Amino acid sequence: MMAAARMDAMAERLAFVRGRVSANAPLGAQTWFRVGGPAELLLRPADAEDLAAALAALPPEVPVTVIGAASNLIIRDGGIPGLTVKLVRGFAAIERDGNALIAGGGALDATVAEFAAAEGLTGLEFLCGIPGTIGGAVAMNAGAYGGDIAGILDWAEVVARSGEIVRVPAAKLALAYRHASLPPGGIVVRARLVGQPGDRTVIAARMAEIRSKRETTQPVRSRTGGSTFRNPENREGMRAWELIDAAGCRGLARGAAQVSELHCNFLINTGGATAADLEGLGEEVRRRVHGSSGITLEWEIRRIGVHATAARDSEGAAA
Repeated sequence: MMAAARMDAMAERLAFVRGRVSANAPLGAQTWFRVGGPAELLLRPADAEDLAAALAALPPEVPVTVIGAASNLIIRDGGIPGLTVKLVRGFAAIERDGNALIAGGGALDATVAEFAAAEGLTGLEFLCGIPGTIGGAVAMNAGAYGGDIAGILDWAEVVARSGEIVRVPAAKLALAYRHASLPPGGIVVRARLVGQPGDRTVIAARMAEIRSKRETTQPVRSRTGGSTFRNPENREGMRAWELIDAAGCRGLARGAAQVSELHCNFLINTGGATAADLEGLGEEVRRRVHGSSGITLEWEIRRIGVHATAARDSEGAAA
């Protein structure tokens, strides 16, 4: 973590922003897992222009991390160095544009699905089953229940690390399974999502079906982070949860972190787990799955920040 003098200098560079800047800002309570250390500096920009000006004012060596709903995320116990950006109210607007919606990067996926349903637009129902924001959904080409962002995205507006605001057509994002090629350090601030006119009753029924399936098959009322590992690529029909189950990991625990009994591609914090517990348990699952199947699972949950020991070592060196 950076020395106090450097943090003060960085905060001074951002004194002009219209949003909020907070030093040593707690983040753990904002994550779905309820774990993790603080942001050295947390920026909640007022709008895209505010964000662009802030990024342009920072030296390029300052690391920048963006968090959305913090649903599919482990923030390590030592916190996040540099600047952390959280898109809040100024990025939550949703409006209709023909047979499409233009949604802010901070708009919740479920809220966008509900807006589309109220407007009689179909094709976006799958979003009600994805716990996150549109910015994060675009950045990872989120998908579930037969749909994904690649199937509905027209364009995304992105603030690059340089501070430039660019509109990128979907065709140039190389959207693939859980992947999008954004400009370097890019933060998605708006996206145009295309639907089709549909029957509101049919749309509502489909969303109710998705919600019911999610409630009965996933530990949605636990402290969890969504799907932990990606399904193996180039292995059609093979699912991460099946590999985890076959490796005997259902219910496996480390401290207060546990592999869900209901859906074993979910980790849960049963109460008092640390980020290290959760990440360590995930690595143990990966080890056991590789040992039993020869397949190396890839993390789908983002793991960001530094371990607590690294943070302490850095503070000691600075002192």
